Amino acid sequence: MFQRLLCISALAAAGIAAQAQSSPIVLWPNGAPAMQPNSPPDATRITPDGERVVTHIQQPSITPYLPAPNSSTGAAVLIIPGGGHSEIWAEHEGTNIAAFLRDHGIAAFVLRYRLAREKGSTYTVEETELGDTQRAIRLIRARSREWQVDPNRIGVIGFSAGGELAELASSRYDNGNLSSTDPIDQASSRPNFQALLYPALPKEPRLTADIPPAFLACGALDRPDISQGLPRFYLALTALHVPAELHIFGGIGHGFGIRSANPPGVREWPALFLAWMSRQGLLSNNR
Repeated sequence: MFQRLLCISALAAAGIAAQAQSSPIVLWPNGAPAMQPNSPPDATRITPDGERVVTHIQQPSITPYLPAPNSSTGAAVLIIPGGGHSEIWAEHEGTNIAAFLRDHGIAAFVLRYRLAREKGSTYTVEETELGDTQRAIRLIRARSREWQVDPNRIGVIGFSAGGELAELASSRYDNGNLSSTDPIDQASSRPNFQALLYPALPKEPRLTADIPPAFLACGALDRPDISQGLPRFYLALTALHVPAELHIFGGIGHGFGIRSANPPGVREWPALFLAWMSRQGLLSNNR
């Protein structure tokens, strides 16, 4: 019954437009490093299903979705939507996720990152996009007191290409630059936990016993590098004694996120994720 109620809540979140979120916060107010000159401004197209898809991002940002103070668990999640590194699917892998997490007491932050594979881009996945992701984690940690977030309970959740970035952020982090004059750069970029949803995994992931705990999910009908690669990734984590949980949904393909049209079964993944967070001790409000 508990999971069924959470699933209903997830579907309700999918139908809520950007409700009660703050305005976007630019990651580098004075300009992001290595910005492309003479680039077109951000552009948004609307799909036949009414979803927003964003391209041409030059000023990476996060948009906070904060729970009511009396319902906050103290946990925070940076949400990284997918789109093949050439666009960002802003709703079923972004704002819908944020609304669901916020409504369950988790501070959510939707990332807009620069795109390495759109036409004419000079950006790269492992430098530019990962750099935007790391900066977002640092920013959340640096402002954790303001947002009523425990700096030791900040995680990442990524979808498809965003899942690749979440994995990279979880394996290629640093403890911050204490000699920097920028307080954000002084903060660690290490996520405390990771959730990878149908991720595009690196061919040679850098796995150690220090990798954050992982929640993993995909569809059985996804392409083989995901539907077969994610179980191998799970086994590699467990061999290192990294806490990990894997869900594979039968009859499901790629890109499910949180959509009102999702079939039964896969609708349960948000409830499963919350239950996993609870078992990991991430939802206690004793900060």
